[in-house]
Amino acid sequence: MTTTSPAPVTADFLVARLFQVIDTRSWDRLGEVFSPDAVYERPGYSPLEGLDRIRRFYEHERIITSGAHEVSQVTGGLAAAACWGRFRGADKNGTALDEAFADTYLVRDGRIEHRKTFFYRPAI
Repeated sequence: MTTTSPAPVTADFLVARLFQVIDTRSWDRLGEVFSPDAVYERPGYSPLEGLDRIRRFYEHERIITSGAHEVSQVTGGLAAAACWGRFRGADKNGTALDEAFADTYLVRDGRIEHRKTFFYRPAI
């Protein structure tokens, strides 16, 4: 019997999986993409430190209620990566959102240990 090892996580795969988890609001799956001690820096918030804090942000504090990330480009490798694209959706008041964004990532053991999001204006 032949066994195969799983393919290493690529930057493209990890970014796609991150936004799939976020856009489908699958908060119980955040641990598949973030390490337990991850830090997420996002404009307008103090750094979100640890998986529990990141999950609390997504479940209770984030102003977005629906939408999807459209990634234009991913660059980097297994240790560090960046992406940019647009987010289109709606906030808690039903207001339409359409924002360009860029993210940087530091990755350890196939999961994000540091994420930093940039918006092109004071935004969401």
